[in-house]
Amino acid sequence: MHYTVVSFSHKNTPLELREKLAFSSNQDMIDFYKFLHSLDGVNESIILSTCNRVEIILNRTDDSNISELIYGYLSDYAKEDIQTIKNVGKVYQDGDAVHHIFKVASSLDSLVLGETQIVGQVKDAFKFSYDNGFSGKRLARVMHHTFRCAATVRNETSISKNPISVASVAVSQAKELLDGELGGYSAVIVGAGEMSSLAAKHLASAGVNLIILNRDMEKAHKLAREIDSVTVRVEPFGELPNLLNHFRLLFSATSSPEPIITKEMVKDTSFHRYWFDLAVPRDIVECKREDISVYAVDDLQAIMNKNIKAREKNMNLANKIIADFTEEFFKWLQTLSVDPLIKEIRDMARDSSTKELQRAIKKGYIPKELEKSVEKILHQAFNSFLHTPTKTLKNVSELPQSDTIVQSIQLFFGLNAKQRKALDLYKCDYQIEKDLKPKES
Repeated sequence: MHYTVVSFSHKNTPLELREKLAFSSNQDMIDFYKFLHSLDGVNESIILSTCNRVEIILNRTDDSNISELIYGYLSDYAKEDIQTIKNVGKVYQDGDAVHHIFKVASSLDSLVLGETQIVGQVKDAFKFSYDNGFSGKRLARVMHHTFRCAATVRNETSISKNPISVASVAVSQAKELLDGELGGYSAVIVGAGEMSSLAAKHLASAGVNLIILNRDMEKAHKLAREIDSVTVRVEPFGELPNLLNHFRLLFSATSSPEPIITKEMVKDTSFHRYWFDLAVPRDIVECKREDISVYAVDDLQAIMNKNIKAREKNMNLANKIIADFTEEFFKWLQTLSVDPLIKEIRDMARDSSTKELQRAIKKGYIPKELEKSVEKILHQAFNSFLHTPTKTLKNVSELPQSDTIVQSIQLFFGLNAKQRKALDLYKCDYQIEKDLKPKES
């Protein structure tokens, strides 16, 4: 069993290419999942697609190189030369793959070090994959150690103190551009998803009045109800061309596959405007005008570098936690094989029967000449007794709950004492909850 990650991130892939690689619809995502599962040896997969990265996480039966096939598919999808895709793609295998997943979810690989949004995005990606039948026990093992690792990094370091996201960095940049004070300004918020919501809340905290636009008006009103510290109003999405020419600040983060702000919408104004495009693909068409400054996701790099310097004291500790979790994961994985467990239980039974037989002979309960015959009877009795449990254990080995069952048996028989705490470490809550839910008739 092997783990592979094919990674495209802000570290190695320019925004223009990330836009093309991003999966803008669930159907595009499903199509890619189906392609992955058509490849030899792919058992399970998870696709993480965000504004800063596309991570393709695979569980496989062999360690052969299938990255070329993946690059070929993405080349067709993005309508980009395959060599361009290959030049930026990064492939991680086995231990390096698991370490990379832990690092991504712990936000040590993020554009903004310590941002808290990424772990939720990883959870959503896993849930989507599992709900659609593309991942199961093997990647669930990795995911739930991933979430524990991210929580430990968050709780044992200060790397996520004063939570930071791309949205909060954008608001900080706006504050800097407007002489350090945003109170009294108004801002247009386009979209009502997670990134737009974060931007709106940070702006509200800074005293900015908000105008929210979204195609789904109910979602816009829901966001408005969550903010009561400033003046908030909701406008129809069709008002966008008018509003973007009347206010200095605009923050846009929709899931549109095409720009929603075009050159035709932009009019001359007597004041300078600052627009923050937090979407991938971008919401704002490339717009070079003297009266507008447009900041895309990658333009926040300078603030990210300041953020790294302020938090680098915690980096060594966070990296050690991730390294320890990676080592722990593979040690724990080795304990979950059913066959060695069955052998260990049978060996225990054989050792116990041999020990008691020798004691009986020593005390004169059984003649020495009958030792071989009695030994054979005892071993046959234990083999008969263990036949059903052994068969059952092999049958459940592929179920999501099997890891917990194996660990319970280890605990029950006093086996593998060093790893006994793993019973509390691995909790596949989402899977078990789903499997135990009564099926609809």
